[in-house]
Amino acid sequence: MVDYLLSTRFQAKSDGAVGGLPSTGSKNGENVDLVLSCVDNFGARMTINMACNELDQIWMESGVSENAVSGHIQLLIPGETACFACAPPLIVADNVDEKTLKRDGVCAASLPTTMGIIAGLLVQNVLKYLLKFGCVSNYVGYNALQDHFPTMTLKPSDECDDSYCRKRQMEYKSKHIEPTQVICQPVQDVVHENNDWGIELLSNSSPTNDDDEKSPNLIGVVSGSVDQVRYAYTINKPNKIDPRFDSNKTSATSLTKDDDSVEDLMNRLTKL
Repeated sequence: MVDYLLSTRFQAKSDGAVGGLPSTGSKNGENVDLVLSCVDNFGARMTINMACNELDQIWMESGVSENAVSGHIQLLIPGETACFACAPPLIVADNVDEKTLKRDGVCAASLPTTMGIIAGLLVQNVLKYLLKFGCVSNYVGYNALQDHFPTMTLKPSDECDDSYCRKRQMEYKSKHIEPTQVICQPVQDVVHENNDWGIELLSNSSPTNDDDEKSPNLIGVVSGSVDQVRYAYTINKPNKIDPRFDSNKTSATSLTKDDDSVEDLMNRLTKL
């Protein structure tokens, strides 16, 4: 019986398993396709990381920061992507006990909205991986303060402290000379045979003229994907009217110039 503390609230036990992870889990006795890490501390993540590296098991982990305004999901493939020990948090690198950081009566911030977003991203990535559609993300972050979703791929470190991680790296390099590229499945366009209503799809991008771009009433778009943003309406520039006259009481023909003579004014009045 091997006991491993996988969480501060859960203790997993299994017979003949490494790190509390079963070597077989499918109905036909084969290895599981994916392991999900949904623990609440770094020590549990390190334990799962060690077990998955030893079993050469692909797994995904997710987490939310202590201030509850950011989080991430990550796909970890032993030997191909960075494991949790390749770029550990500072608390793990310094071997600091997490219990010493907790204060009595004080708990970490928790926002169900942030946790729901991270959980949704994790499940969506799991479905794409298991059902083999779309692009499986290696790493997706979330910053709630700026609504920013950074994506990246973390490469493994040659100086990783985990010996099994370094072993998986050597095995991966011997099999793959060039790094694999993520290939997205193309989305097929839906073609309708009948179009009784004559519906047409137009581009979302709409060019704007110089006057619209210079108008102070329009919002300037500062983004890398401006082709998906367009103005809902434009505001015409008002005509310049002499401030000496009230536009609500005076017609446009009554406006005079400084060089108009009395005869010109009389002639204009008789023509009305």
